[in-house]
Amino acid sequence: MIDYSGKRGVVFGIANQRSIATAVAQQLHALGAELALTFGPDTKGRFEQNVRELADTMNVSHVLPADVQEDGAIEAVFAALQKDWGGLDFVLHSIAYADRGDLEVPFSHTSRDGWRVAQEVSAYSLIRITRCAADLMRNNGGGSIVGMTFIGSALAVPHYNVMGPAKAALESAVRYLARELGPDNIRCNALSAGALRTLSSSGIRNFGEMLKTAGEHAALSRNVTVAEVAKTAAFLLSDVSSGITGQSIYVDGGFNIMAN
Repeated sequence: MIDYSGKRGVVFGIANQRSIATAVAQQLHALGAELALTFGPDTKGRFEQNVRELADTMNVSHVLPADVQEDGAIEAVFAALQKDWGGLDFVLHSIAYADRGDLEVPFSHTSRDGWRVAQEVSAYSLIRITRCAADLMRNNGGGSIVGMTFIGSALAVPHYNVMGPAKAALESAVRYLARELGPDNIRCNALSAGALRTLSSSGIRNFGEMLKTAGEHAALSRNVTVAEVAKTAAFLLSDVSSGITGQSIYVDGGFNIMAN
């Protein structure tokens, strides 16, 4: 039922081959979507190299820098897409960051700057991206936006610390954006993935233990795969999910429903 033929969209948040955003981009490409990919700041240039290598496998025409903390960077991405495409059908937001120092200290010791950076990169960036994307989506009669989140937004997950409130802010922003943009047929949802090994999760202390616990206590008695997350993202970004907006959809094997 899901057909992305003639659909165009942009994926934010690819860092390497293990990124959730990478799996989503590959799934969307397999379903026929035309993609634009972005890369974040990295002094060694690894992110750009990784994204360009992925783009080469999918004949991607737009590979664009997107430092969400830099004034004008997000706007430049959408200005390029406006010029070449004129319209837009979907956006994946898979951007999250917190300073490692603020992840390793007790939550009550979170620094003011650490709090600001986590919120700005992980949550406020969705608002800026959506504001820019909405004009292009209106040109196409609507669209779909999905932001990646985690159960640490609702539960106090060990060592997740400053990222928990950042993801909670993201999920709240999704609801407000969904309400605002619904009349324009623009949908906004959050996808809460289960524990997965990614570059972001490598910064969480004792993540291996978190992964083990998640698998043991999930309703399915296992961890989910990045492919399962990617397929759900493709569903939410497609017209097949046209009646769903403002939701946080869990893809965690049922871990979130268990009273452990």
